[in-house]
Amino acid sequence: MASNRRDFMKKTLIGISGALMVSNRAHGENIYFGSKDLQSDLPSRILGKTGIRIPLISLGTSGITNSNFIRTAYNAGIRVFFSATYYGEGNNEILVGQGLRNFPRDSYVVATAAPAEGLDMRTGALTEEFNADVYLKKAEDSLKRFGLDYIDIFVFPGAGKRETLLNRNLLDALTKLKNQGKVKFLGIASHANTEEAIDAALEAGIFDVAMISYNFKVPKRESLDAVIDRAAKAGMGIVAMKTTAGAFREKGGFPLNTNAALKWVLQNENISCIVSGMRTIEELEKNLKMIQDLKMTDQEINDLQASLISSETGLYCLQCQKCLEQCQQDIDIPTIMRSYMYAYGYKDPELALYTLESAKLHKVPCMECDTCSVTCSAGFNIKEKVLDIIRLQKVPREFIVNRI
Repeated sequence: MASNRRDFMKKTLIGISGALMVSNRAHGENIYFGSKDLQSDLPSRILGKTGIRIPLISLGTSGITNSNFIRTAYNAGIRVFFSATYYGEGNNEILVGQGLRNFPRDSYVVATAAPAEGLDMRTGALTEEFNADVYLKKAEDSLKRFGLDYIDIFVFPGAGKRETLLNRNLLDALTKLKNQGKVKFLGIASHANTEEAIDAALEAGIFDVAMISYNFKVPKRESLDAVIDRAAKAGMGIVAMKTTAGAFREKGGFPLNTNAALKWVLQNENISCIVSGMRTIEELEKNLKMIQDLKMTDQEINDLQASLISSETGLYCLQCQKCLEQCQQDIDIPTIMRSYMYAYGYKDPELALYTLESAKLHKVPCMECDTCSVTCSAGFNIKEKVLDIIRLQKVPREFIVNRI
């Protein structure tokens, strides 16, 4: 136990010192498009070459059902709001727009993720179904729902394959949006193959922001940190999501020390901000207090270490994709496991349902297998979790999807 804790602290401190060495270069005066201060009193960092100084914490708006909470968050100092075209089947963008309507347009940042038709979530490949005109219309529809003249950051989600992020039709469509002034900046979001995705985004040359899964459980952290460092030096703004690694140690189990988890992420100063799915005043106040002092206490380090060595497998899927080639049913296990985490960890059945549907299950999986052929890197009982979460498909949509 003592040895494991020392190793954990050592790796954490190495990450801190490495980040501090690049902090001035990555987040100080290396501004490409002119500095923009969002007039928040919260601790902040520069979002890469966008030049925007943003608070260390932003609001992930999935699951929010009242525009008053958007206003409350803004008044508390939150200035960056991450939505998606599929949150509430588009209704979430309306709520965000309503919540921000009476504030100065240059005082906040709105980001939205728009998945492309034809993106195979299992492989990350962009198929022939992709239609640039259809994708452009998605952005235009988002603008209408937000009630805005432009979107600050337009995010391409599901990024993982180099070939996808270098697809000429995709790049031309995104560049057109930017040239038309409908979006200010372009970003990617990546759950899997993140190193490949970041490198490809840099190679493409049009992306300004990378939104990535990053937490104390992330595998191969040293190599991932190296890629993040390289991207930050090139001016890429790095936004961290999935920062609490599922929030709970197990379904129905004890919650993680989320203060410790969020502080751990922010030790890396190449991370411009974290996205937090806050939905209550209590969560908002707790997180705003947390970012005032990022120094980790011994108790917080102990709590994270305890969750790493616990016999509980947790809710966070590593998205390593090793299961894909093992599964006899050829199902998209990583996506289904994210759905499980959204349902039982983040308590977001709507996002869980959307994610589950994106796995495109054409039949009830696992029933034809007497034993599961998959050995999960995280120790998950794959068959048990799959059969558990697919029950969500039987719940009437009106019970789950948030509508205005």
